[in-house]
Amino acid sequence: MARLRVVIVEDEESIAAAVAARLRSEGFDAEVAADGPSGVALAERVSPDLVILDLMLPGMDGLEVCRRIQRDRPVPVLMLTARDSETDMLVGLAVGADDYLTKPFSPRELVARVRTILRRVERAGAPAATLRLGGVEIEPASRRVRVGGETVHVTPTEFDLLSLLAGRPGVVFTREQLLSEVWGYRDGSGARTVDSHVRSLRRKLGSGVVRTIHGVGYAADGEGA
Repeated sequence: MARLRVVIVEDEESIAAAVAARLRSEGFDAEVAADGPSGVALAERVSPDLVILDLMLPGMDGLEVCRRIQRDRPVPVLMLTARDSETDMLVGLAVGADDYLTKPFSPRELVARVRTILRRVERAGAPAATLRLGGVEIEPASRRVRVGGETVHVTPTEFDLLSLLAGRPGVVFTREQLLSEVWGYRDGSGARTVDSHVRSLRRKLGSGVVRTIHGVGYAADGEGA
């Protein structure tokens, strides 16, 4: 079985080396680029299964790198940020990142995030029936989302979150349930991850698609967007 390939775009040499070493010890092929343009070139050359991408990079920031590497194919991206800023996280998700980690992070957590993203991307057996929420159409077979007939780019994580909610419109899911079902996290950590992805979906699809149930969690609007 071929080893999965991960590209790491990180200008802090000690972090890049540590991440690459940990991933290699876990059975991945890992290659490193130290700036934005080199990261784009490396991703184009090796066609990675996943990219770990720092937000702040010399030569080209992580947001532009994310846009460029996903221009031709939807490469999963785990974004790294040194700032615990909701705006940074939302912008990263909006341009195509699947998840994010705030520095400093543990190598164990990073590997867990990488494996979770790759499992979601490889998940098979999705139902073929199109799901609809008002003017939003969700096609599980092709993993496409359309609003008013126009295709809207969503990340694999956003698609899985939206599909779970849309599959049971009106049913309220707690953040813990969503973290377990979509992210595979069993310890209840990461509530802000759910909130950030919901905000990103609202920005892309409209504010009425996912309802907040204060003090509980989220639900797809049973009456449509």
